[in-house]
Amino acid sequence: MNVAKKKRLLHEAQQLLMITVGAVIAGIGLELFLVPNDILDGGVIGLSIIAAKMSGLPMSIFIVVLNLPFLYIGFRKMGLRFTFHTLFGVAILSATTAYLHHFDPITDDMFLATIVGAVILGAGVGLVIRTGGALDGTEIVAILVSRKKPVSVGQFIMIINVFIFLLAALLVFSLETAMYSIITYFIAFKMIDIVVEGLEELKSVNIISDNPEPIAQALTKKLGRGMTYIYGEGAFTGEPKKIIYIIVSRIELSDLRETVHELDPKAVIAIENVADVSGSNFRKKAAH
Repeated sequence: MNVAKKKRLLHEAQQLLMITVGAVIAGIGLELFLVPNDILDGGVIGLSIIAAKMSGLPMSIFIVVLNLPFLYIGFRKMGLRFTFHTLFGVAILSATTAYLHHFDPITDDMFLATIVGAVILGAGVGLVIRTGGALDGTEIVAILVSRKKPVSVGQFIMIINVFIFLLAALLVFSLETAMYSIITYFIAFKMIDIVVEGLEELKSVNIISDNPEPIAQALTKKLGRGMTYIYGEGAFTGEPKKIIYIIVSRIELSDLRETVHELDPKAVIAIENVADVSGSNFRKKAAH
């Protein structure tokens, strides 16, 4: 077996391990905090909870059955590897919920169950998405949409889940339960975004100055980051402009502003959020 094949197998084993860990974490959040307290999860899992309540059958069965159509969509749009990872994650989640269903909940306090359960659930789901899979059919749709639209995975899932929670309030649970569920998933989708996109917020900065070279040299020395000149032209003067483009962390913004204003108080600094970046001295954070 050559070295490249060994590396691929090791990488695949590591991904499956992380998906397993994420699915088990999500299962703990569901069965030891949320479901016993009648707090609804969203997406296919939420529909599975509703179906289990109405039919009396185990939730673990519906988790697999209701995900099958979305797995087909994942296979058509995202390939065999992603579909296998998702199927693997769904199977682990189903097995975990079936096993933990017989255990007593850790707390019966609705507030604690909502907060702690949401954080645990979001961490588990986010870990699986970051690794290269999903635990819920709506996550597959969310990943596809987030590739084409300026909407994060967690935000798209939250929009879908609001409708599911309202449906649950009408069919099975109370309006109070639906409101707790909305709070739960608001916290969970923030956790998904944190795990998938990272805690460190990156910013792209454009610096427009009449004297860009000293600024670029000073920023390189102070921040240790590479940057790029973008060549433009002043619309009013018609003079050529060298615009400095650099990506920094939120913490580095203060040093950047201070350095630029020291060298050119009239410089224009335009700052934008960056959802993800890879290459140079930045590491890629997601597997999709």
